[in-house]
Amino acid sequence: MKPGQRLWTRDELILAINLYCKLPFGRLHRLNPEIIDLSILLNRTPNSVAYKLVNFASLDPSLKERDIKGAVNISKLDKEIWNEFYNHWDILPYESERLLATLKHTTVERLNDIPENELPREGKVKEQLVKTRVNQSFFRSSILAAYNNTCCITGIKHSELLVAGHIRPWGIDERNRLNPRNGIAINSLHDKAFEIGYITITPDYHIKISPILLKETNQHSFDFFGKFENQKIILPSRFLPDREFLKYHNEERFKS
Repeated sequence: MKPGQRLWTRDELILAINLYCKLPFGRLHRLNPEIIDLSILLNRTPNSVAYKLVNFASLDPSLKERDIKGAVNISKLDKEIWNEFYNHWDILPYESERLLATLKHTTVERLNDIPENELPREGKVKEQLVKTRVNQSFFRSSILAAYNNTCCITGIKHSELLVAGHIRPWGIDERNRLNPRNGIAINSLHDKAFEIGYITITPDYHIKISPILLKETNQHSFDFFGKFENQKIILPSRFLPDREFLKYHNEERFKS
């Protein structure tokens, strides 16, 4: 460590991972305004924050699968906090949002644009509702960033038309609700088809269309669904869909 430098704390690293999840992979540089904003909050240089994000890239297993390498000088604490976050998607995203709200002298509700008039005044119901909305916002940000705001089926690049779809549904897998490898960026129409099993994605990332749709002979059915049969999805820059989650969707959800 250079003279005058100070060690990163657990809370600072959790905030850095929070930002890592929300930024497209190509924007992990010191000139990014969001990196500059976090550096100010942490009283660190933009370069040090950017370097820390690149450190995390080197620990990201989905990047390792694609032989994409980050920095090589990873601290023991970097690895510990990355593993803590990566193995506790059900806990750490919300904790990171609370830390960020505290640093910004605001609430998690305001930080995530949750209108107060949509919430109960107080109590456990309010707390649970806020947590759910914050977690959903974090998941969406992480998925859209990973896919660079691009639908994995059609290539549509308008984020307003995209959703962060779950491979294993929200209601059956609480532990992986916020795991970015359980998500895909997809337009609303194909998300609905994916949800009810008219579309699936194979473990080797190819699109399969249900025979129920393929047997329809009208042009609209082909344009919206049939033409995507056996095409490869547009892969994310990180957080590749987990092959076991896709296998589950193929076997349990797809109407074959």
